[in-house]
Amino acid sequence: MAAKYLSIQEAMDKGSGKVSVRGWVHRERGSNKLKFVSLRDSTNVIQCVLKREDFEKQWEDIDHLQVETSLLINGEIKKDERAPTGYEIRVIEFKVVGKSENYPITKDHSPEFLADNRHLWLRSRRMISILKIRSTVFGAIHEYFRNEGFYEYHSPIFQSVQCEGGSTLFEVPYFGKRKEVFLGQTWQLYAEPAIFALEKIYTISPSFRAEKSKTSRHLTEYWHAEMEVAWADFKEIMDYGEGLIKFVVQKVLEKNKEELKLLERDLKKLEPIVKKPFIRMTYDEALKILKDKCKMPVTWGKDLRTIEEEKLTKLYDVPLIVSHYPKVVKAFYMTEDPKNPDVVQGCDFLAPEGYGEIIGGSHREPELEEIKKRLKEQGEDPKEYEFYLDTRRYGSVPHGGFGLGVERIITWICGLDNIKDSIPFPRTMERYRP
Repeated sequence: MAAKYLSIQEAMDKGSGKVSVRGWVHRERGSNKLKFVSLRDSTNVIQCVLKREDFEKQWEDIDHLQVETSLLINGEIKKDERAPTGYEIRVIEFKVVGKSENYPITKDHSPEFLADNRHLWLRSRRMISILKIRSTVFGAIHEYFRNEGFYEYHSPIFQSVQCEGGSTLFEVPYFGKRKEVFLGQTWQLYAEPAIFALEKIYTISPSFRAEKSKTSRHLTEYWHAEMEVAWADFKEIMDYGEGLIKFVVQKVLEKNKEELKLLERDLKKLEPIVKKPFIRMTYDEALKILKDKCKMPVTWGKDLRTIEEEKLTKLYDVPLIVSHYPKVVKAFYMTEDPKNPDVVQGCDFLAPEGYGEIIGGSHREPELEEIKKRLKEQGEDPKEYEFYLDTRRYGSVPHGGFGLGVERIITWICGLDNIKDSIPFPRTMERYRP
């Protein structure tokens, strides 16, 4: 069957005439005289019709075609409104490439069964749609930062110090070394030294958090889009975050309308993200809104929990940027607000519809002695951070950055119930395989 193969979408775009396509059996039905095979590839699904009178000698093979058998097909395509995707191919010639027998995934399986068979569930049209959107999101992040003059920069995954809290560190053995070595929670402590060379940097890299959480919003291994920029003030950091989210959502709306449709995502809930400015409020203002509009009082000094973020974000149709959190609930490297030393120039971006935090960012503390003091307050030995402290000793400048949880923004854009569906092979407290 020597032929130039088109993707199914290319064949549908051609619309008529002879075509050669290849893919996997998505569905099959028919009688002893006529067989309808829905063929799937990465681009679409098309109905293929095989008549017994054309394949008398091969009918036994055709009659036993099962889901996920891989096929090569030559035939004539035509428009047919009765077909599931509007076109069908009358098959002239076919070849089985790889047999499939008793494919284990059918209908109405439990989430646990689908997780155990994740390597096969990736073939579902739902997962294909999510993975395509995921690819668009990654590409858009790269495009946004490069358009803004940022350099891509990489930090080590094996790290000798913690940044986001010792309770969520994965400790790993490292050639018998006595010192502890961890999987990176963030690139930040190794990124800040590079801004004195490149000034504007970003990365997309795996991060690891040993959070003992079984919620629908947490993964132990996730992809982290982070940026760091020299000479920036706090407002610029928030502006970059808003610009990035708008750019990513716009790209998905441009490229993935069909995938969003298959996921039954309401586009009207995404369109305001591109068109309207985000809502900006301080932590104090957020607490007042929670008390007055949601009847949910929060004691000053406590971080916002998932339930409070959910209530707050359901009041708006665009993301919220909540800033100036109490210093006691934020990391040691955040700059104190010059007007109020009890709060820091840190912010969280909260996605609407109850999806919660997708970005955390801040202006970085410039004073060497202040960083040492906060490290000691958190039980850390400043001597272990000498490489980081050197950034404040030699030509320090105002700077800041943020981290975006890529799976979180994918979960929100796709309207998913669980973050585990936003990544090919999720890793959680209870699952590390397949």
